[in-house]
Amino acid sequence: MGESAIESDANRRNLLLLIALRWLAVAGQVVAIAAVHVWLGVALPLAEMGLVILFLIGLNLIGLFRAMGETPISDTELCVELLLDVAALTIQLYLSGGATNPFISLYLLQVILAAVLLAPAATWIIVAVTSACFIWLTRYFRPIDFGGQGHGHSHGQGHDALHDGGSFFDLHLQGMFLCFLLASMLVALFVTRINANLRSRDTHLAELRQRAAEEAHIVRMGLLASGAAHELGTPLSTLAVILNDWRHMPQFHDNAELHGEIEEMQAALGRCKSIVSHILLAAGEARGEDARRAPLAVFIDDIVERWEDSRHPLSVDYRNETGADFDIVCDSVIEQVLVNILDNALEASPGWIGIAAEQSDADLVMRVSDAGPGFSEVALAQFGKPYQSDKDEPGRGLGLFLAVNVLRKLGGTIGAANRPEGGARVELRLPLAALAVGATDGA
Repeated sequence: MGESAIESDANRRNLLLLIALRWLAVAGQVVAIAAVHVWLGVALPLAEMGLVILFLIGLNLIGLFRAMGETPISDTELCVELLLDVAALTIQLYLSGGATNPFISLYLLQVILAAVLLAPAATWIIVAVTSACFIWLTRYFRPIDFGGQGHGHSHGQGHDALHDGGSFFDLHLQGMFLCFLLASMLVALFVTRINANLRSRDTHLAELRQRAAEEAHIVRMGLLASGAAHELGTPLSTLAVILNDWRHMPQFHDNAELHGEIEEMQAALGRCKSIVSHILLAAGEARGEDARRAPLAVFIDDIVERWEDSRHPLSVDYRNETGADFDIVCDSVIEQVLVNILDNALEASPGWIGIAAEQSDADLVMRVSDAGPGFSEVALAQFGKPYQSDKDEPGRGLGLFLAVNVLRKLGGTIGAANRPEGGARVELRLPLAALAVGATDGA
C-alpha cells in the first residue's frame, strides 16, 4: 500500500466519522425542535426545518455510498462535506432566531473539525465561510415567535421581535449551556477518534518507510555479495587448477594420505565455488542459464537431499505432502532461504530436525522444527529484523532478515514460535503462483 492509498484510507475513515456526527446532528435537531415546539410552546417553521433534516439524511446516504466504494476520498471532498454541514446549520439558525440562537456556537465545531481533518488552506476557507454566515445571521433571520401566533417574517431585523425580560434571558442561558455541553462532548469524542485515524495512518507510513529502508539494505548487501563473488571467482579457479595439478604429481599421487587430503580440499573448493555460483544466481546474474522446470515435490526433495548430504545431520524427520503434478521454475533464491532456515535449526538442535512440506489451498507451507532451547521473547518480537539474534556474534540475524524480505517480495510470509514440547518452529508460507511456470520473479 502506497502513501496515497494510506491517505485515502484515512480520509475514508474520517468521512465515516463525519457521517456519524451528522446522524447525531439529525437526531439532536429532531429532539431540539420537538422540545422547543411542544414543551416550550414556541412556534417554529417545521416544514422548512424538516426539509433541512431530510437534506442531511440524503447527504449521509450519499456519503455512505462513497465511503463503501473503491474510489479514493480526497481532502477536497471532506471540505465540501463540511461546507454542506455549515450550509445546513446556517439555514436552521436562520429559521430559528439567527445569531440570537445559542446553538450558533456550533460553527466552532465545524472549524475544529476542519482544523483536524483538512489542510491549512481548506481550514481557512471554513473559517471564512462560518464567519460570514455568523455576520449575516446577526441581521437576517426569521425571529422566534414566543407567543406561538405565527412564524414571523422571512427577513428583517430580528432583534426587534425578541422579548425583553428575564424569561428570555434565562431561556437563552439554558440554551447556551446545552450548546456548550453538546459541543464539548462532540469535540472530545470525534477529535479523539480522528486523531486515532491519523495515528494509524502515520503508523502505516512508518512501516512503509521501514520496509523501504530494509529493501535498500538488501540491495546494498546484494551488491556487496555479488562483488565479493566476482572477486573470489578468479582465486578459486586458480586454486582448483593448482590442486588438480598436485593431484596428478607423483609425489602426491603415490602418497595415499596426501592424495586423500587433496581430494578433501577439492571437495571444499567445489563447495566454495557452488556458494559463489548461488550468490550470483541470487543476484540475478546467471539465473537464466540454469533455470529449470520440475515438479514441486521433486524441487523440495532435491533441496533437502543436498542439504543432508552436505551437513550430515544426526536425525531428520522429513515429510513431503506436496503435489507431484504441479510444475514450478526452480528458483535458487527459495532454495537459499530454506537452506538458511535449516542451517539455523541444525545449529540450535544438532540431534534432531523436523521438516514438513504441504500444500494449503493455494500456498506452499513448510515447517522446520528443532529440539533446541527455542526463541527468547526478545528474539520472537524482533524476528526477521537485521542483526537481531540470540547469538552474540557479529552479523547474526542477517539470514532470517533476508528470508523474511525475499518471501515478502514474493507475496509470502514467515513466522516463528516455540513448540510446547520444547524447541522452536519456523513456518514459511509462499503462494504457489509465485513459483509457477511463467510467474514473474519477485525476488
